Amino acid sequence: MRLTNYSDYALRSLIYLAVRPDPSLLANISDIADSYGISKSHLTKIIHQLGQLGYIESVRGKNGGIRLARAPKDINLGVLIKQIEPDFNLVECFAVPVSHNDSEQGAHPADLPVTFIEEKKNKSLGCVISPACQLKSVFFEALTAFINVLERYTLADILNNEDELATLLFR
Repeated sequence: MRLTNYSDYALRSLIYLAVRPDPSLLANISDIADSYGISKSHLTKIIHQLGQLGYIESVRGKNGGIRLARAPKDINLGVLIKQIEPDFNLVECFAVPVSHNDSEQGAHPADLPVTFIEEKKNKSLGCVISPACQLKSVFFEALTAFINVLERYTLADILNNEDELATLLFR
């Protein structure tokens, strides 16, 4: 499983905002981008979505900026990743939206943005063995375990070395 840079940068942005010496003060996107050496324009899209999802509060105007809208203990990593990761298509047979019968394919969490490839009359629209393949259920199980682990943690859980993080980010 590999998360996109989008998810990576979203997590880094939240960490940055959480470890600021005074988290109630406003930060700006340029500061975050400079701290991590990442693209400001790419980060702007991410910050916008985090704001829409209620993780970040944006203040407009001359003295505007951003800050966390929730306490770190209220930001669940699994929930966040499911909201911002575009898909969890580990293999080709996960990639095509379809109508499928869970009893035929095996149970999977409804809230994961993953679908099985559609199979029609014993012909797959992707991999030739998809109608008989048992590997996709193994991948669903692995993906579910991955998400379940993330859901056990909050942003606060990964900030136990807050002073060290702040030293690295705010030199």
